[in-house]
Amino acid sequence: MAKKEITCSYCGRPGELCDTLVPSSDGKSYICSDCISTINDMLQTYKGGQATKPGKKIKDDLQKVPKPAEIKAFLDQYIIGQDDAKKYLSVAVYNHYKRLNQSSDDVDIEKSNIILVGPTGTGKTLLARTIARMLDVPFTIVDATVLTQAGYVGEDIESLLTRLLQAADYDVEKAERGIVFIDEIDKIARKGDNPSITRDVSGEGVQQGLLKLLEGSIVNVPPQGGRKHPEQRMIPVDTKNILFMCGGAFDGIEQKIAQRMNTHVVGFSTDSTRNRVDKDDMLRYVAPQDLKSFGLIPEIIGRLPILTHLNPLDRNALRRVLTEPKNAITRQYEKLFAMDGVKLTFEGEALDFIVDKAIEYKLGARGLRSIVEAIMIDAMYDIPSQNIKEFAVTRKYAEDKLAKAHFEANAV
Repeated sequence: MAKKEITCSYCGRPGELCDTLVPSSDGKSYICSDCISTINDMLQTYKGGQATKPGKKIKDDLQKVPKPAEIKAFLDQYIIGQDDAKKYLSVAVYNHYKRLNQSSDDVDIEKSNIILVGPTGTGKTLLARTIARMLDVPFTIVDATVLTQAGYVGEDIESLLTRLLQAADYDVEKAERGIVFIDEIDKIARKGDNPSITRDVSGEGVQQGLLKLLEGSIVNVPPQGGRKHPEQRMIPVDTKNILFMCGGAFDGIEQKIAQRMNTHVVGFSTDSTRNRVDKDDMLRYVAPQDLKSFGLIPEIIGRLPILTHLNPLDRNALRRVLTEPKNAITRQYEKLFAMDGVKLTFEGEALDFIVDKAIEYKLGARGLRSIVEAIMIDAMYDIPSQNIKEFAVTRKYAEDKLAKAHFEANAV
């Protein structure tokens, strides 16, 4: 007697054509993984009466959208200064929400991808991480330095969308409304205009691959990341409604800006125009042609229409970074010591000393953390074993511990 072939009890597909067959409790019937996915999608559609009129859904969504001023106020709680960058980001995110809820008519609102230019330690990544806290759409931060052109060692460009799918719990429709922050975008600048026998697989090659993602197209994404191979099942993702934010330090772009401004200043206004230029903050004059001179291809610059900069942090801003934000560095250490029952305080002169050293070493806000860590390491090692209830960090203590850590020699 021939053995009965196992098939899906719902679609009738033979077991050999199914990825997985799940048996019933009595073992007499089976359901395949494709039918499970279909039933799950139907439940998500009809559960809780979600089959409402599109107009009502759009109206309800827009009422919940935070206004640009509200987004900026939220960023102000965690980030000091950078008002221009906050405004650009707030407007970009707000318009992204409105674009997702636009009605279908003759006017189609196009997305405005944004690029942030600023020195290291000025808050580019922190802006992205902070704005992700208050969003209703999937948000992910990816690093451009690991990307290579397809077929070479490294990560494929599609891995950016794999991270977004993971943030959306593999809900493709939700991921297609998300926001991706590409950090270190300057690291994929083309290495030079001179022809070479070796391909620029981690520079211009990556930029060419990013074009289709930034513009908007249907991309086949490997669900688990990694290399693509013919047997792997791909997930098609439409990037038309995905907002891309890019950030980079663009170290050395100030020289490109200065060169452009000097060559373009002509006529009788030359001297007065040069006198109005703030030579200590050249980034405020950054323009798309400077990004092109740095090594970004014109096609990718055109797909990042909003260009803004982050100001270098001056002494006053660094001093505020130490104490004012909700997650300020000093508050973090105070919380660490409070968990051991110790009240930690930083004297004003000690904070001034830390800020002076951060400016001296030109490390930005990240330098504050490394300096405070070098000062506090002995206290964090000794105090938990001692019966101490209060501890104050003075300028003399900070100077001694920083000298003991050989920080100045290491920072040179």
